Amino acid sequence: MADFLSQALDVLKTAAPEVAALIGGPLAGQGVQLIEQTLGLAPTGDAAAAATAVLGATPDQLIALKTAGIALQGKFIDAGVTLMQADNSDRASAREREAAVRDWIPGILAMVMTCGFFSLLALLSLREVPASSQQLLNTMVGVLGTAWVAMVAYYFGSSSGSARATELLAKSGPAP
Repeated sequence: MADFLSQALDVLKTAAPEVAALIGGPLAGQGVQLIEQTLGLAPTGDAAAAATAVLGATPDQLIALKTAGIALQGKFIDAGVTLMQADNSDRASAREREAAVRDWIPGILAMVMTCGFFSLLALLSLREVPASSQQLLNTMVGVLGTAWVAMVAYYFGSSSGSARATELLAKSGPAP
């Protein structure tokens, strides 16, 4: 049975890798549903029936699966753009609030966070830490590092949006 399912997954990886990625991950149920819809099967959610249909698919059905996979990829890209826009809007409104209110608390928190983060890094680099405290200090470094990166992105902007836009443009097609 497992061999049968892996054969169907191999066919999907070739014909519609986007759909195969769904099947191989936490959204497997949605992948089965997409296969059922695309191949005109009754909506049962049965992975074995979907695998049977994939293995017996005609070339036209495989093309339909590929088209569905491309459409799925477009939806994920649109969702990523929507999340990026929401993130940028959130950051912009926070900056506008700070400019309007001229609150000094965020600046002080940023300085304290920066001093704390780099002080903790220096402490860990220069001193031997007891094994009993190692896990706690590593957790603190992770939390402070994440907060520090968010703070830097807030004050100085983030290159992640630019990097993501470049990646999406590179995947969209050949350059003119």
